[in-house]
Amino acid sequence: MATRKSEAEWNGTLREGSGRMKLGSGAFEGKYSFASRFEQAGGTNPEELIAAAHAGCFSMALSAGLGRAGFTPKRVHTTAAVHLEKVGEGFGITRIDLDCEAEVPGIDDAAFQQQASGAKEGCPVSKALKAVEITLQARLV
Repeated sequence: MATRKSEAEWNGTLREGSGRMKLGSGAFEGKYSFASRFEQAGGTNPEELIAAAHAGCFSMALSAGLGRAGFTPKRVHTTAAVHLEKVGEGFGITRIDLDCEAEVPGIDDAAFQQQASGAKEGCPVSKALKAVEITLQARLV
């Protein structure tokens, strides 16, 4: 199977320094800083990239599960919110909220919820992040 790589470089102190993160594929490269991570400054941060990875993984896992169950989704859109909070003397990711809406012809809500729950538990990113509480809101549209 595939091995994926990304890279980051940080220059300077925690508060005054800055860095760049780059996906191994070259599809994204962005600046990050203390302010982009812990405040509202421009740039990216590790938690935003985790959120993107989780939203993408969950959407694909849900689509795959729906397909195996005999349904053809038209669209699966997921937002992931990664909560970074002060924990003791440091910081920690305390929760990830997945919010999904999907267009799936011919499925009832109970079957959809079952597939969504299975995708939340089964996607590789959810499995990797299982030490963190993961919530899910899933809606048919």
